[in-house]
Amino acid sequence: MKLVELAHFTDDVPAMERFYRALLGADAIARSDDMAIFINGETKIFIHKKYAASEGELPPENHTAFAVADVDGTCETLVKQGLTLEVPPKDYYWGRSAYLRDPDGNLIEITAL
Repeated sequence: MKLVELAHFTDDVPAMERFYRALLGADAIARSDDMAIFINGETKIFIHKKYAASEGELPPENHTAFAVADVDGTCETLVKQGLTLEVPPKDYYWGRSAYLRDPDGNLIEITAL
C-alpha cells in the first residue's frame, strides 16, 4: 500500500489553504472556494469544505487514503484478516475505492493506483 492522500474537511478552506501554503512553502496545485489541493512528495493533501452528507454519500470526514493495484482483492484480504469494511469497493468519479475505520474510528480509504 502506498500513502497517497490526507483529506481534511473544514469550515474554513481559505485559512487551511494559507496554513498549508506557509507550512509547505508551496501554492495549491488546484483550488476553488470549496477546496484546495497541495502535493507533498507523492502525497496529496486535499482540503475540502465540510458539507451535510445526503443519504448514500460518503461522510465528510478527515481520512487517510492508501493506493493499491487491486482494490477488490486487497479488501478481500483485509476482511480475511478480520477487518471490517464500512463501504465495500465501489466506483466513484475519481476511481474505485473502499472505506474502513481504524480502532480509533479514523476513516481509511483504499483506492486504486
